[in-house]
Amino acid sequence: MSQIAAYLGARISLNHFLIEPPLSLFQQARTPQEHADISPDGFGIGWYYSSKPYRYVGTHPIWNDRNLPALAQTMSAPLWTAAIQSTTSATAVTNPSNAQPFHDAELQFLHHGYIANFHRSFKPNCLQYLSPEIAADIEGNSDSEYLFALLRQRLMDPDFVSLEVAIQDILSTLEVSLRDINSSLNIIVSNGKKLIAARHATNQNCDSLYFTNDDDQFPGAQLVATTPLTESAKWHPVPEHHLLVLQPDFPPELTRL
Repeated sequence: MSQIAAYLGARISLNHFLIEPPLSLFQQARTPQEHADISPDGFGIGWYYSSKPYRYVGTHPIWNDRNLPALAQTMSAPLWTAAIQSTTSATAVTNPSNAQPFHDAELQFLHHGYIANFHRSFKPNCLQYLSPEIAADIEGNSDSEYLFALLRQRLMDPDFVSLEVAIQDILSTLEVSLRDINSSLNIIVSNGKKLIAARHATNQNCDSLYFTNDDDQFPGAQLVATTPLTESAKWHPVPEHHLLVLQPDFPPELTRL
């Protein structure tokens, strides 16, 4: 599974978000905190430039990327997303199309979790629901990318006027279709203006997800991550089965799913 994190606030360097914090994703890739496994199987970083999403990904361990130190020192943005990957699937390791974050022309999408027996239990039904245009955009074979495709499909429906409502609808649908299947559905989605995260699961307990809007190392910023990026006591768990909305000039908003 991927460990995921996102930042929204004043413009900061990639280094400040990804590498410097004592419990950063870069550090947790080799010395995990709440999650026992190291994450040597790839990584991804997302940002926006001129309102368009971009990403930099690798299928090797994040600590072995020779370009990352220079990029981290010289790149800055007001919104960052990132993921580190641990997987038992050889395909996932070698296929950069499976690297997170995923994006389209507007959105970035990260998923921490899994759908048990995905290729038999869920993928066939998912493909029946997707339009040819959305299905054709799927480049990898991960459950995470198919979840993103479902969200993109929902957003094509004019009845879903907000990203939050579309995410809630997707998770409600999955709660029914996966009711007898173990799944972990922690996600982070961004449209470049705000972060929307969900802590959710079916047929099992939810995996961890935390947020903060008051960490001294990120003054005035809002963050969400699978585990806290610092040792500050100002990180709070997202309640199980809740949606979290983080946006500038507003306090964090939590909604029961």
